[in-house]
Amino acid sequence: MSGGELGTVPTAQVRIDHHSAVHLAAELARRTARQCGLDGSLPDQAAAVASELASNLDKHAGDGVVYLQPLPTGEGFEVLAVDRGPGMGELQRCLADGYTTTNTLGTGLGAVSRVADAFVIRTRVPDGTVASARLTPRGGSPAGGPAGPSGRDGLPGHRVGAICLPAEGEEHCGDGWSLHATAGQVTAAVVDGLGHGEAAARAARLALRIAREAPDSALPALMSEMHRALRHTRGAAVGLVRLEPGRLHFCGVGNVRVCVLHHDRPPRRIESRPGIVGWNLPTPHVRTEPLEADRLAVVHSDGIQARWSHDPSRFLSHLPAPLLPAALAHRHRRLRDDATALALTGLR
Repeated sequence: MSGGELGTVPTAQVRIDHHSAVHLAAELARRTARQCGLDGSLPDQAAAVASELASNLDKHAGDGVVYLQPLPTGEGFEVLAVDRGPGMGELQRCLADGYTTTNTLGTGLGAVSRVADAFVIRTRVPDGTVASARLTPRGGSPAGGPAGPSGRDGLPGHRVGAICLPAEGEEHCGDGWSLHATAGQVTAAVVDGLGHGEAAARAARLALRIAREAPDSALPALMSEMHRALRHTRGAAVGLVRLEPGRLHFCGVGNVRVCVLHHDRPPRRIESRPGIVGWNLPTPHVRTEPLEADRLAVVHSDGIQARWSHDPSRFLSHLPAPLLPAALAHRHRRLRDDATALALTGLR
């Protein structure tokens, strides 16, 4: 999207519970990559990346899932692979071409790291492995490079991650998110339309349109404008976040939460105020928390169970932004609800 504005296209998922799912992941990756603007040989490369990651899950892991989606930071495509173990004891050897434990050619992860514009992987025995491979159109900015998606500072790809999943069995996703970056400021919205299905999706789309039209407004004013716009919908829970160097501002109504992760102390959880945007809006209130440049804040709907943040594992709490939302969705998702998680690293 132009002007530093980013938004939601729901994430597709493939459960790797049988070898045939590897082919399904590859074909879906090829189709999704084309929809994300990749052309030429890039959709085939996206399919190869998805195939390698899915094949690795099929051969070595338990309860593996591949997620496919547009890049959270602009034009491009992302493959995420996550499992529940057993993890890799020698990650660097696994990344080297020629290394194999299954009598194959051993080019899987090494090939992925070469083909992808950005490849991030974390593993821990016995917790499991999470990986993200990102591909961008020819001539586009690197998916994990130091610049923002439209040449602006403040939103490097390696400092942002997101996932947005519809409830199981639903075609439409009633959750959504948007992101707007300028030099020195990032404004994000996570919206959860009440219920799920098309009516919830309609409410979420309307709220996100307001967020995109006035991203630099004061957060209480933005919340009030959403409330007016959603009066003739079923309403929504909304969380608004603004990042500035060294701090985070949060204004939330309903079941959207923020969690600030620290390496050396318990996470800091910020709850929204009770209410429904579009129906009964409380007086919007802004909370401010410190957020250092190397710390992560996660904004998520109640499709991600809140208990994950009460005592997160060391593996989970140390994941970088591109990987954390997928890990949360895989381990702590409510399958009967739409689920969105957006991870943001503090600004320098």
